[in-house]
Amino acid sequence: MVGIIMGSDSDLPVMQEAIDILESFNIQIEVDIVSAHRTPEKLVDYSKNAHKRGIQVIIAGAGGAAHLPGMVASMSPLPVIGVPVKSRNSIDGWDSILSILQMPGGVPVATVALDGAKNAGILAAQIIGASDELILNKIIAYKEELKLKVEQASARVRK
Repeated sequence: MVGIIMGSDSDLPVMQEAIDILESFNIQIEVDIVSAHRTPEKLVDYSKNAHKRGIQVIIAGAGGAAHLPGMVASMSPLPVIGVPVKSRNSIDGWDSILSILQMPGGVPVATVALDGAKNAGILAAQIIGASDELILNKIIAYKEELKLKVEQASARVRK
């Protein structure tokens, strides 16, 4: 199972891409809003107990100061993938990117591109696929589909 959390419901349109790709791989998800600044007690509970509910990977999306992924990673034994979200109060998303990317040694957060929730979902599936052959085969098939689409586009434009 993958936990998908975000700091605010305004992040949901971006995070929906992670939800969609994981559902396409038939990976069970749990989605919630956990604000690092407005619900710190919930953040602590979620971080410390997600693995006890069967979650294997956490995807955390956040905009602005974007403390959610790093704070979760500081308390959870699970891999955390951070999705920087370009929010309305953002500095072109750079504040979010740097807040998630610049973690201190010992507290890793895998970070995807700005608004890159789809890649976060794929990365979470790949992490699970490392020990689940069914998911691994779905990832292999997905990558073959990507290759086929490029080959088809190449054939259309090639002269």
